Amino acid sequence: IALGKTSLILVKLAELTQLTPVFPSQDPLDRADFNAVEYINTLFPTEQSLANIDEVVNKIRLKIRRLDDNIRTVVRGQTNVGQDGRQALEEAQKAIQQLFGKIKDIKDKAEKSEQMVKEITRDIKQLDHAKRHLTTSITTLNHLHMLAGGVDSLEAMTRRRQYGEVANLLQGVVNVLEHFSKYMGIPQIRQLSERVKAAQNELGQQILADFEEAFPSQGTKVAWLDKIDRRYAWIKRQLVDYEEKYGRMFPQEWCMTERIAVEFCHVTRTELAKIMRTRAKEIEVKLLLFAIQRTTNFEGLLAKRFSGCTLTDGTVKKTEVPPPSTNPFLEDETGTETDEIVIEKSDTDRPKKPKVPDNPFHGIVSKCFEPHLYVYIESQDKNLGELIDRFVADFKAQGPPKPNVDEGGAVLPSCADLFVYYKKCMVQCSQLSTGEPMIALTTIFQKYLREYAWKILSGNLPKTTSSSGGLTITSLLKEKEGSEVAKFTFEELCLICSILSTAEYCLATTQQCDLQQHTAVSAGPGCSL
Repeated sequence: IALGKTSLILVKLAELTQLTPVFPSQDPLDRADFNAVEYINTLFPTEQSLANIDEVVNKIRLKIRRLDDNIRTVVRGQTNVGQDGRQALEEAQKAIQQLFGKIKDIKDKAEKSEQMVKEITRDIKQLDHAKRHLTTSITTLNHLHMLAGGVDSLEAMTRRRQYGEVANLLQGVVNVLEHFSKYMGIPQIRQLSERVKAAQNELGQQILADFEEAFPSQGTKVAWLDKIDRRYAWIKRQLVDYEEKYGRMFPQEWCMTERIAVEFCHVTRTELAKIMRTRAKEIEVKLLLFAIQRTTNFEGLLAKRFSGCTLTDGTVKKTEVPPPSTNPFLEDETGTETDEIVIEKSDTDRPKKPKVPDNPFHGIVSKCFEPHLYVYIESQDKNLGELIDRFVADFKAQGPPKPNVDEGGAVLPSCADLFVYYKKCMVQCSQLSTGEPMIALTTIFQKYLREYAWKILSGNLPKTTSSSGGLTITSLLKEKEGSEVAKFTFEELCLICSILSTAEYCLATTQQCDLQQHTAVSAGPGCSL
């Protein structure tokens, strides 16, 4: 009987093993493959061990009661959780209802605020429209005043033939008149517009008449510098035709063909000087260099064709052969430099080889261009300024030279580029003139050498803590002792050496250039470098 009760108890305990997946346990009763017989045999391995069977049964019953109590507690706890969940849900619903009420209140207040803003801005919009209309009216009245005064001035200047002033005024009047295109229905505006058109027609007829009076011949169409090569092509054809028709009629020693060519040169020089004085504002660097190139080429052609025996003393002076010089700036240009330019990317602006010194016709026509070479000098001034600015920008972008033990005192590349440009300018200017223009160009060189010294050399010396103004080349050359000796990094020392080497190179090259210019410049009385 006792074993039967024990078996029933064990079976009941085995039913509890279904909770094993939820609550893992090491108890043999909790195993999925539990065997009651084996477990009993484990508890009572011998017949003598049956003596304490009551004690074992009591322990198992106690364990069953504890498990029942635990299960009962868990079930009651789950019942309480469901009640708490329902209570929390009711509280959340109440909170949501309150939130909806607050949102509705906010929406109502926002609609009221929007309506209030619309009422406020309605008056502001009216004032803004009034301001815009008032501004437009004032502007239109100012334009009308300018138009009326401009038309009166235009008519007066037209009568006085003040074409320079009329050109700017007419453009301004036409621009102002465009603002009144939608007011042409007003009689006064239409009358002003008709007066402007009448002034334009009168100007056109008047200017055309002045041109016809000033240039009565058919050759005026090719009188300007851009068509100067047509002059020389014409005289070439005339000389060839003359020699074919009349060459045998005159003795050869009279040199009639050369005399005709020389007379053509004198007339051309006079006419070109006259027209360039009249249209001096239209002369550009490219146009001027083009005309000079074509003219010097023509003079060279005359030197190859004629001997110059008909030239009178004092008309054209022969250029003396200058003494040999070691200055690299006036060396003949090599083929490797033909891809570099001085003024613009044009064939007419490239530096060319020096003039042939024994050309008796040199300057017979090209002398008329010398008074206008200031255009070339001003262009070089502008180009050198841009070049210096580019050097400064490149130095800021690329930084100082990289420190190198072997090349720590190397000359800055920009210095070589500057003197290469100087060389090309000198070669080109020597072909144009060796007088006052060369002297003016020398002054430009001095100006930008100083700028290079200040902006590239002195301006990039390292700063010192002892001097707020920074270093100067003069201060570097002074010997200092004690605390006055500035301490520099390796990179700063390399930069200082490069700047000093560049300054020394500039000094030596400038002295050579100055010596050669003294020899090359054919300065008149009172002129000096």
